[in-house]
Amino acid sequence: MHSIDIDTVEMTLDIMKYAINRISNTSPEMGSPKQEQDLMDLVGETVTKEGIGGEKAFELFKDVLVKATVPVDHPRHLAFVPAAPTRAAILFDLVTSAASIHGAYWMTGAGGIFCENQAMKWLVQLTGLPEGAFGVFTSGGTSANLSAMIAAREAWRDKNEENKAYKALLITSNGAHSSVKSMAKVIDADIILVDDDEEDKLNGKWLQQKIDGLSEIDRKRLFAVVATGGTTNAGIIDDLESVADVCEQEDLWFHVDAAYGGGALAAPSVRHLFNGIERADSITIDPHKWMFSPYDCGAVIYKNMELARNAHSQKGAYLDIFKDKGAQGFNPADYQIQLTRRLRGLPLWFSLAMHGTEKYTQAIERGLSLALNAAKQIEAAKHLELVRAPSLSCVLFKRIGWDAEDYRDWTYKNHQSGFALVTPTKWTKPASQTGGKEKVETISRFCFINPDTTEEDIAEILASME
Repeated sequence: MHSIDIDTVEMTLDIMKYAINRISNTSPEMGSPKQEQDLMDLVGETVTKEGIGGEKAFELFKDVLVKATVPVDHPRHLAFVPAAPTRAAILFDLVTSAASIHGAYWMTGAGGIFCENQAMKWLVQLTGLPEGAFGVFTSGGTSANLSAMIAAREAWRDKNEENKAYKALLITSNGAHSSVKSMAKVIDADIILVDDDEEDKLNGKWLQQKIDGLSEIDRKRLFAVVATGGTTNAGIIDDLESVADVCEQEDLWFHVDAAYGGGALAAPSVRHLFNGIERADSITIDPHKWMFSPYDCGAVIYKNMELARNAHSQKGAYLDIFKDKGAQGFNPADYQIQLTRRLRGLPLWFSLAMHGTEKYTQAIERGLSLALNAAKQIEAAKHLELVRAPSLSCVLFKRIGWDAEDYRDWTYKNHQSGFALVTPTKWTKPASQTGGKEKVETISRFCFINPDTTEEDIAEILASME
């Protein structure tokens, strides 16, 4: 299976040719999903006793299967939180896989972990956390949030033996990412949601009121607060400064989920919106979102690495034999939930090393600029209405007179024609704006990540709503 023959060489060349063509294509075909049975009818069984051969398998992938996917780096992919990895990062993702390095321990991955840590230094520097803070790359925001909350819970338990008798409790806002609620289930913790303020943010005043209203038992169970540094739906940044004040006063772990918005820490025009993040106990950032890395690449950063190590470090008799100095160093497995891991921070490191951090700042500022331009075009269009001012690179708007079905039909039409992917979302108007009762309405949403998106792209998409 591992032998090299002429067919393998030719297949390798075909794959590399495809990869090069795909990487150089700045506007790939806008694929769309198909039902499983439709794909089975087109492709048939591919995993058989005899095998179908590399040439056939690759042909099926490039001619059928990849066309049933949606490329996240298409410049008119403005739905969800898309991605736009640099060519350098994609190429080095191939190198990372080809190098076949186990990235859990310094003993097996020293050179690669060194590179990851160079990139991590930059991320930590952006947060403004104090000396001694550091982090590790994870598979994404969910695993980063989970890793941080495990460290928080264990630190809480270690403060007081009595805490081990209670089921842990954490607080977050209604606007928090769904992974926060999911993560709470995984660690068997209860979760309390705090209403956002008039600006749709979690703030210290409302947080303090929620804490003051807890029962004596629930206050003992409370161990952490999760704030958001850029919601995925609207790009909203919580009032991190006032939340940090409450967490310090109440002796609670302060975590900031900046999986999407964390990239904007590198943008001087909006850096002040994150004031207070430097007081966090842990922070989540996803380089595969707004830092132009390929999937999958998240990061969790800790103010106190020793607390993370106490929670996550694993012991194994087979690891004790590595006592030479060269094998001793930073072990990523000691600071997050995964043991086996690829060096997913390497593509980010290579891209940063190649381009420099200033290029990253420029690309992120481009996304912010596109959001402002979109808002300007929307306000100038008679058939459109801006729902709220842009937050980071997210823009919420609506087509006057449309209902949920209209948005759905418009999305399907544009996607299936290969023109663009812009999906609707839900937005809740507070009672103060509707005369006494909350109103949930369907609207449209842009999220700008790709610096190759143009103002003309925006204009053509908005015109398609006329």
